[in-house]
Amino acid sequence: MTEALPVARTVDHGFAKLMPDVDRARAWLLTVDGAPQSYVDLDEPTHLEFEYVRRLGHVLDLVADPGKPLDVLHLGGGALTLPRYVAGTRPGSRQDVVEVDQGLLELVVEQLPLPDGSGTALHAADARTWLEKAPSDSVDVLVADVFGGSRVPAHLTSVEYAREAGRVLRDGGVYLANLADAAPFAFLRSQLATLGTAFEELALIAEPAVLRGRRFGNAVVVAARQPLDTAALARRTAADAFPARVEHGDALRRFTGAAHPVRDEDAVPSPEPPDGTFGIG
Repeated sequence: MTEALPVARTVDHGFAKLMPDVDRARAWLLTVDGAPQSYVDLDEPTHLEFEYVRRLGHVLDLVADPGKPLDVLHLGGGALTLPRYVAGTRPGSRQDVVEVDQGLLELVVEQLPLPDGSGTALHAADARTWLEKAPSDSVDVLVADVFGGSRVPAHLTSVEYAREAGRVLRDGGVYLANLADAAPFAFLRSQLATLGTAFEELALIAEPAVLRGRRFGNAVVVAARQPLDTAALARRTAADAFPARVEHGDALRRFTGAAHPVRDEDAVPSPEPPDGTFGIG
């Protein structure tokens, strides 16, 4: 078997590398400017390597009966890990992926092609601009995993953006976002307050060490208009190799505290990760 070799290329918004995993025959890690973006196993597309992606996968597993096809909108493409996961676990799903970096999309499709029949359409566009033109009540799940470098862009953090997300989702739909922050959690708390203007139900999934303020890390926010099965979600996240907690209800309201919703004119990107957060050059 020919040894897989790394692939590196300048794309529209940085320098991308695809590096083969020596432990898995057809698995690849995508980094952009040294920051890990995605991990894909072409032989096992339902394998989710990153902890935060597994947490997103848990929510996707629970939003509808197992195997039921869904209409899913992904803001942020990376190496298309979650679209591959949905295609594998929910055949017949219709998916749209919006990724601002056309060069990155071209690299991923060239080197790590989607399987035939994945039902996935790719769009090189700004996430907010595409969302504002999307039809109302058109998707079951909206997944936001958008980072400009290592920061969530400001225009995807506001009340106006949250309302657009709510408009595009069907009544029983679920919004998922991958965010990153550290104590005192000014950004994360403001995002919970902001999403609360568009969704009645909120949940937060994160490792205890992150919630206790011991380190910078990812947090998955889940938002919906209908009650979430937080008990089932908590069982799944607690059983992971790196267990996470699910905060909701009164506990989440206490965590959010007096944070205010953010409007477009006041929006800022998520905080810059500390040096050495990712450990990849």
